[in-house]
Amino acid sequence: MKSSAPGFEARLETAPRMRPSLARLTWPVVWQWRALVACLFIMDGLLVGAALRIAYWMRFELALPIFKTQVIPAFQRYQILVLVSIPVWLLLVAILGGYQRRNLLGGVREYALLFNATTGWVLIMILIGFFGTILVARGWMVLAWGFAFLLSASGRFWMRRLIYGLRHFGWFLSPAVIIGAGPEGQVLAEQLLSWTTSGLRLLGFVDDRVPEGSLVVGQLRVLAGLEGLDGLIERHGVEELILATSALSRDQILSTFKRYGVADQVNLRMSSGLFEIITTGLQVRELGTVPLVGVNKMRLTGLERFGKFALDYALTVPGLILLSPLLAAIALAIRVESPGPIIHRRRVMGVQGRHFDAFKFRTMRVDGDAILQARPDLQVELRLSHKLKDDPRVTGVGGVLRRLSLDELPQLFNVLRREMSLVGPRMITPEEIGKYNQWDLNLLTVQPGLTGLWQVSGRSDVSYDERVRLDMYYIRNWTFWFDLQLLIRTIPAVLRGRGAY
Repeated sequence: MKSSAPGFEARLETAPRMRPSLARLTWPVVWQWRALVACLFIMDGLLVGAALRIAYWMRFELALPIFKTQVIPAFQRYQILVLVSIPVWLLLVAILGGYQRRNLLGGVREYALLFNATTGWVLIMILIGFFGTILVARGWMVLAWGFAFLLSASGRFWMRRLIYGLRHFGWFLSPAVIIGAGPEGQVLAEQLLSWTTSGLRLLGFVDDRVPEGSLVVGQLRVLAGLEGLDGLIERHGVEELILATSALSRDQILSTFKRYGVADQVNLRMSSGLFEIITTGLQVRELGTVPLVGVNKMRLTGLERFGKFALDYALTVPGLILLSPLLAAIALAIRVESPGPIIHRRRVMGVQGRHFDAFKFRTMRVDGDAILQARPDLQVELRLSHKLKDDPRVTGVGGVLRRLSLDELPQLFNVLRREMSLVGPRMITPEEIGKYNQWDLNLLTVQPGLTGLWQVSGRSDVSYDERVRLDMYYIRNWTFWFDLQLLIRTIPAVLRGRGAY
């Protein structure tokens, strides 16, 4: 098959892919990752050593009143214990996969590995103290466990931010092609291109049914047919093959899997064929001798659901008690400034499409509809984005509450009623559900959140399409650690006030 754009693959070879200042320094991708692993190994060892030393200082030298038994510290013994503990901790991280490329830069997944390794190290220390002759102070061990996890996780967090920055210069990017230039492949490409930290450098498409050189998405073209895939991998060092399964026949999928499924030089990743509407997880179950794939009706089940429930109540109940004076003061300010109810009820959709009233402090004047009727330009803006940046209906107190996100505090009662969660996708009205297109089913598999990925990413400054994508990412990638991370990130996001209107 002849190319309809002569020389386009040659341009692919020579086109600049990074800023000139760093282009000369770029190593082969495999060496970049090896250098990262070496840096992580050294950084982890130093941080864990620092954590154990801080724990010693707090337990024995700071004389904190929480430690009732004051002992004379055997510094030399603990020094030897630290020197032994560091390689043991590093070994545990390595065994759990903490230095394998597939687990790096994974955020909450990476933190979970560090947490498990640190807990494993503590268990080893307990066994040594139980069966051996070495006595280890329990206070030091608890402090060492906490600081080792916190410091190592912080180190990984900032290292990930550094790598994300380097990716803008062309570092740590794996060359990738999408097999299948049909509708599914195009949506895959659009989503991967919009996620700038994905770590993939999309080169183009492979497809037998579309002429070679044809422009498909943005500047991405069809590079070859299936028969030319081997040469494409060799010429461009392709590391990732993304297979849009709806674009190939069953025989073609099997043939592609046989050729590349277990190959060392490339990773073959296959979409589900319904990837855009499945975020709830899949289950494979054999009926007779036939393995069949089923879709979970709820995103969170069993232990996951209990963990989210426990986190919500553990923070919401004491939070309401501590915030009760602030809630009363806000209610009084609303009542004094303008007539009308203190609480505004917004009809929204929850799990499995159930409707409920989300509580908020009233931030608008009661004659807001009349004000809006007189402003056609604002009606258009509201219809497109469901938000108004300069809303004349907002009261003075309401403006302050919105900037600080205090108007949403009554939703803590929605959390207690199990209608909402502390962390989740953005809640939407029944009229809004159509904007989610094929993703609307996913949104109703989890409880909407008081905060979430949309909240910490810019709130109202984020486009509606971007909000949808962020919600889907959260649902697909939910973990207990992800919720904790978003709760922590909410505090600086609220203080910055970006997109709060």
